[in-house]
Amino acid sequence: MIREHDCEPVPGLPEALPPGERILWQGSPACWSLARHAFHTAKIAIYCAVIVAWRVLSDLADGVAVGDALVGGLWLLPLAALAIGLPALFGWLYARTTIYTITNRRVVIRSGVAIPTAFNLPFALIGAAAMRRHRDGTGDLPLTLVGSDRIAYLHLWPNARPWRLAHPEPMLRSVPDVARVAEILGQALASAAGLPSPVRSGEDATIGAQPRLAKAAA
Repeated sequence: MIREHDCEPVPGLPEALPPGERILWQGSPACWSLARHAFHTAKIAIYCAVIVAWRVLSDLADGVAVGDALVGGLWLLPLAALAIGLPALFGWLYARTTIYTITNRRVVIRSGVAIPTAFNLPFALIGAAAMRRHRDGTGDLPLTLVGSDRIAYLHLWPNARPWRLAHPEPMLRSVPDVARVAEILGQALASAAGLPSPVRSGEDATIGAQPRLAKAAA
């Protein structure tokens, strides 16, 4: 049986690491977090619950017996399950086929259900990185790119910061134990730029920046 990683010299990487480069961290999105925050399964579930409740209450207001009103609402449950289940399935598939890699020189995002694609992001192209932590301990690590080269938003999605369409930002999404991974990334960026290790605080914080951006923010 051929698996999706069998054609890769290192899982998650399109080629073997050159001399001097080493992997600092590698992982995949948490599927439940990705389904919730990228595919909005929780919002869809709430919407479906409102529709079912509205159907039942509407029937009751029209004089339909309680039992019949409940049965009418139950007929909507298969559609609700489908509406929730499909995004949840896509979240699971993307989590299963996505690998994030942080080395001492770059960030690599390998993703894609049907056709896996790898995006190599050398530290020289990363102007800044940030962290957003969710309540469950997972979180997102958006990367601000410098230079004129851009990656199309649709090519990056779901590994893209939401609503940054004009200037898409790659994002490590729904990363488990995001605080620890942010520390690894921040230290790697700082070391590559010759800066002290960054200091973070709060749920949303900058975790690393190139010298030119660090001076601009001072």
